[in-house]
Amino acid sequence: MIALLTGSVVALEATGCVIDVNGVGYLVQASTRTLSALPKPPGVARVLVETVVREDAILLFGFAEAAERDWFRLLTTVQGVGAKVALGILSALSPKDLVTAIAAGDRTGLTRAPGVGPKLAVRLLTELRDKAGGMPTGVSLATAPAAAGGVVADVLSALANLGYRRAEALPAVERAVAAEGEASLDAILRASLRELAR
Repeated sequence: MIALLTGSVVALEATGCVIDVNGVGYLVQASTRTLSALPKPPGVARVLVETVVREDAILLFGFAEAAERDWFRLLTTVQGVGAKVALGILSALSPKDLVTAIAAGDRTGLTRAPGVGPKLAVRLLTELRDKAGGMPTGVSLATAPAAAGGVVADVLSALANLGYRRAEALPAVERAVAAEGEASLDAILRASLRELAR
């Protein structure tokens, strides 16, 4: 199995790249996030690789960072999520954004990814809720305020009514709660709006 490629970038395309390693060109499919991190041809790139062997092909999927590769592996364990859909999700959401979306139960944020409809978004939220906490992103689901209920849930609901998506509102509410402590609903809401305005 191929786990890492280091070589010259020969071509960058919309869904992948060709990396020349000692005269052998490897076609590597990647997210737009990884492709944007690669140098322009003929720059030298180092790409983490996930090798997928199928009956009719051997496919290479490349990642600029280990967290994205780990999320790719986790996403493809969900029924209905193949490699192409997983790359689409990782193109639309960074690993940190994925943890935030899952913690917030943000179906709308997940459906921004190509190939993810409302039913698949619900399946992703359901199946990954318990697994996402151990992913390397620096955000802990255990400390996410979405599970705290009470004032935080009311503030998130109010912000949703004002047009904010849960994925963008959740970090702001988290910072507001950290700054204000156990304050009233109005105080947390005002602090959250100030955070969102930054």
